[in-house]
Amino acid sequence: MPSPRSGPDGRSSGGGDRSGPDADRPSPSDDRPRSGDRPRSGDRPGAATTGDRAELEIAIGAGVLLVVGLLAVAVIVGGPAIAALPTVPSADGGAVDRPATTATPGVDRTAGATVTVIEVVDGDTMHVRLPDGTRDTIRLLGVDTPETGTGSVSPDEWESIPDDPDGRAWLAGWADRATVYAEDRLAGEEVYIETDPKADARGSYGRLLVTVSQNETTEVSFNRRLLEQGYARLYDTPFTERSAYRSAEAAAREAGIGVWGYEAGAGANGTGSRTAVGPDGIAVADVTADAPGNDHENLNGESITLEHRGDEPVALDGWTLSDAAGKTYTFPEGFVLEPGDRVTVHSGAGTDTETELYWNADSAVWNNDGDTVIVRDAAGETRIEYEY
Repeated sequence: MPSPRSGPDGRSSGGGDRSGPDADRPSPSDDRPRSGDRPRSGDRPGAATTGDRAELEIAIGAGVLLVVGLLAVAVIVGGPAIAALPTVPSADGGAVDRPATTATPGVDRTAGATVTVIEVVDGDTMHVRLPDGTRDTIRLLGVDTPETGTGSVSPDEWESIPDDPDGRAWLAGWADRATVYAEDRLAGEEVYIETDPKADARGSYGRLLVTVSQNETTEVSFNRRLLEQGYARLYDTPFTERSAYRSAEAAAREAGIGVWGYEAGAGANGTGSRTAVGPDGIAVADVTADAPGNDHENLNGESITLEHRGDEPVALDGWTLSDAAGKTYTFPEGFVLEPGDRVTVHSGAGTDTETELYWNADSAVWNNDGDTVIVRDAAGETRIEYEY
């Protein structure tokens, strides 16, 4: 999941300095009208002259205005403080003004809200549209999916996963799987989100910390399903369902479900992972085997995408990409893949660029019902062998 998370944001301890609602309430003002300040009438008891009556009406009107003013001040000063509005990134790269306090427009602190998922960033982070039409970023409360990329994962946070290239490759593969799992179930959907009374509403990066469910009556949240299916670990901060989440993670870990099913060597060959990652950090990031329409008439509709998840540039000239039947593509001379970059190899014809390469095959290469993606270096050594 990409994000600046040395300690994942959105995972606040929930302590916070929460003063009582009367903490800043001022003492009663000394300028209130006093009972002894009565308008003076004429010499006759119970009677008033025209001038006295006018003075009386003016005094009463002024008193009413003063009381109304004092009440307004009391509400503003004694009521909930209105925080400054810092800028929070929106889904389209713009900005949304959003309070940095627990109050969030469009999201009831106690009742939650139904929102639309605009984009899935990774397994635990999404961009959403709130009921008032504004956009915001949510971070799933109490769970943590692996970071994307071998250079970003933190094996020390995952019990039994070694901090070596194999362990890192394993976690990076499960980061992809968690993202796909979230995309399949949330992208473009309306979901119900709730903040938690025991946790801060926003993390240190301004993301809204929430539980996500299919609707308001769903019994098991998406957060908890990530734990049960082995896509995430517990991020242990104060929140209401912490005990249940801890039990869900423990059960998945004991059963070896998902990311917890690691065995030595599993990361390098992509076992149990959607993405095979080689020792240089080159990974099979996507396989599009079934092109729209007739595969043989739409050769550029099928492709293999490689991604560099390592830290140093890798020269791919002389490397080959093959299927199980031995059909082979050779990368062009001088082609270098930089860290973080992707390149897609299309089966058909076209003009090569830094991100798009063309096999110029005469017919479809990749079998729709399963095949093996084999990547070899210039010396002929197998770097990746990935079955889909």
